[in-house]
Amino acid sequence: MSIALVLFFPLLAIPQEKEHKPEEFRIMFYNVENLFDPFDDSLKNDNEFLPGGMRAWTWKKFEKKLQHTAKVIISAGGWRPPEIIGFCEVENRFSLIQLLKRTPLERFGYQIVHEESPDSRGIDVALIYRPDKVKHLYHRAIPVIFEGDSASATRDILYMKGLVGGQDTLHLFVNHWPSKYGGATATISRRRDAALTLRAAVDSLQKKDSTALIVITGDFNDQPSDESVLVHLDAKDRQQDDPGFFLLNLMHPLMGKWDIGTHKFREEWSIIDQFIVSSPLLYKTEGLRLAAKRAEILRLPFLLEEDRIHNGTKPFRTYNGMRYQGGFSDHLPIMLHLEF
Repeated sequence: MSIALVLFFPLLAIPQEKEHKPEEFRIMFYNVENLFDPFDDSLKNDNEFLPGGMRAWTWKKFEKKLQHTAKVIISAGGWRPPEIIGFCEVENRFSLIQLLKRTPLERFGYQIVHEESPDSRGIDVALIYRPDKVKHLYHRAIPVIFEGDSASATRDILYMKGLVGGQDTLHLFVNHWPSKYGGATATISRRRDAALTLRAAVDSLQKKDSTALIVITGDFNDQPSDESVLVHLDAKDRQQDDPGFFLLNLMHPLMGKWDIGTHKFREEWSIIDQFIVSSPLLYKTEGLRLAAKRAEILRLPFLLEEDRIHNGTKPFRTYNGMRYQGGFSDHLPIMLHLEF
């Protein structure tokens, strides 16, 4: 046997280290625009979405809405749907159960996190998660109280604490802040109160753990540059030089681009659906952390239609005014890309 061959065999016995490829972990948020069942809830003002109501809402239309919502979720995730999906404008738990049992989402085994909100119309925030990817540890609804007006009610903030990859604790907040119905100026204090409520919850977590991994999402009815988000919530518009604890709004770089946004009013697109993360997700190099793709608006072609009045495109809605057209939502979904 040659010397070269003798030397070759020991090299074969040396174990080769496998390069660790990070696993994706995605969180999606979607304002589904009135996912109502067609049944009367005597405790809520849901008359608009009844068979005899002004929108003539029926079980057939409800089922189409369920199938459309499932199509968005599956299309957004490609071969593998997102690990967590936050929602707003969901009427109740029953509607979520139907979404998971009467559509192709059934095979993924999603579990529901939902609490009834005091909103007068009966619309709630909620989330679903894949228990094979994240372990539910705890959740609660955080009420938003308006200063000087404790009689008025709005959607709670939904908080969930979960375990990702068997080792990293994720804190997730799902929001639906008060709308500008009645005028932006007249309602600005309500969004301020929602922002301050959320900030107090974040500060409480940060006080216990300065490395808390926090994701905030939802429909804020304000843009990243508006006072409620930028000042009262203190979600920064750019990454800070100081590596201490702060909140970063990942949607800010997407602002100011023509025909880009999550919601359109007349000719103007806005980014009122957002992802905000705590700084430890930016700086971690191991475990759960922010992926290079960060956050995006999901402009799936079937979610858009031509805007013949204001040019460009607009969301393909379920209703155009009071006319049923069988679309999807007046909002586009957004996606956060993490990895571990």
